[in-house]
Amino acid sequence: MNNQMTQGTVYIVHAVDTEGPLYESIESKFERLGELFDLSGVKANIGNLEKLSKGEIDLGSATKDLQEVLKTHKNSTLGTWTELNEMLEEVTSEEYRLSHPDSFGDGWVFNWFCMDHVGYQSNPRKRDMGYHNIHDRYVALVEDQDWSNDTISFHFHPVSTYREAHRCGTHYFRTDDFYQTLCRRLIDRNFFPSSYRAGFQAERPDIHWFLEQFIPYDISNMACENTSDIDACIDFKNGRSGNWRNAPNDWSVYHPDHDDYQKPGNCRRLIGRALNINTRIGNITQEEMDKAFDRASQGKDTLLGLCSHDWRDLTLEVSKIFEMLECCKKKFPEINYKFSQTNEAFKTQLLDAQKKQSKLKLKIVFHEEERGVDVDFIEIKTLEGKVFGPQPYLAIKTKSQRYIHDNLDFGSSGDIWYYAFHHDTLPLSDVSEVVVAANDINGNTEIVRLKFE
Repeated sequence: MNNQMTQGTVYIVHAVDTEGPLYESIESKFERLGELFDLSGVKANIGNLEKLSKGEIDLGSATKDLQEVLKTHKNSTLGTWTELNEMLEEVTSEEYRLSHPDSFGDGWVFNWFCMDHVGYQSNPRKRDMGYHNIHDRYVALVEDQDWSNDTISFHFHPVSTYREAHRCGTHYFRTDDFYQTLCRRLIDRNFFPSSYRAGFQAERPDIHWFLEQFIPYDISNMACENTSDIDACIDFKNGRSGNWRNAPNDWSVYHPDHDDYQKPGNCRRLIGRALNINTRIGNITQEEMDKAFDRASQGKDTLLGLCSHDWRDLTLEVSKIFEMLECCKKKFPEINYKFSQTNEAFKTQLLDAQKKQSKLKLKIVFHEEERGVDVDFIEIKTLEGKVFGPQPYLAIKTKSQRYIHDNLDFGSSGDIWYYAFHHDTLPLSDVSEVVVAANDINGNTEIVRLKFE
């Protein structure tokens, strides 16, 4: 009898929250620090910043914690596209990516989760405002490096109550900005995401149930066995922002429960774990990376997610991971690891029957008003495969340049949907274009469109 266990592979997914430059003045820096620590009586100036970084201003038990936050990398941001592009030129170069190849001889992979800064009324950190601004830059980067395996995906910050561009709320549908961003990216750029990262890793039932309808892969879990760093943070304690305290922290990928995204259950979508690199909370450590390799040694393909922001120096972060991987290679010489696209890693977690499903293919047909039909309507048919979720995503552009998302009407077979143009929706006379998108469980995206004169 052969008792030798088949080894799993560690799939390393570097998910970058891609938000463009983040300018931070001294005043803004002290404002941010003041929200984390009690800095009352400490004036905002360079001299005091240096004293705080050296621990020369007594803040009691918080003195060392603030020093940790003020370490060079954690304290610095790239405030202009010039600074950011200089960093990207180095970190995305073929030479840098291949300086520490994976077990298959391939270079580092970036998964760019791009967001739009829209819907804001104040912008003190000089965010690049507008639809597609961030997305288009990174699409151009990926297209220019067709030798790389980088991917483009989707990231979103719900607006805060006072619509400040440097803050992130947790109510996704307080405004229409989420739908506007998706509809415009679908209609204008022929893009619809199959994977997602939540802003500030913050999920609530509203986005949980939206993702369950349309997007199969979510890499927002940052659960840690030791939650002391998160519990000590004002902006994360008591369930604020990204609350993953009760989610799996063993590098397993799970289907969430309908009522609690942190609890494994019977939902369709998959949630993966991604830890931060050199930030103040939820960090990847050598111990955590060893856990992923140990899991693979038990015969389990393992998704090891890493999270960054593009407004930090990514070379420092990736270099740190290279060092950790060198340690893992010595401890686990028999385990292969692969720098991976998000979807590629998630697909390894599917059941064999799911992996064998036919690739999704849709067709959209327009039916004009005629005898026996009292309205114009479209029919969306599933020709091959199976739509993830209960319906495809419908986006409409009107002749008056509005972007609208709406629900579909359901056919009886479960693989056909309809949308009628009438007084309860909008008249066909104002419709410029209809675009329908859907994913399947394997992360394949199908987009079909219909233009009207």
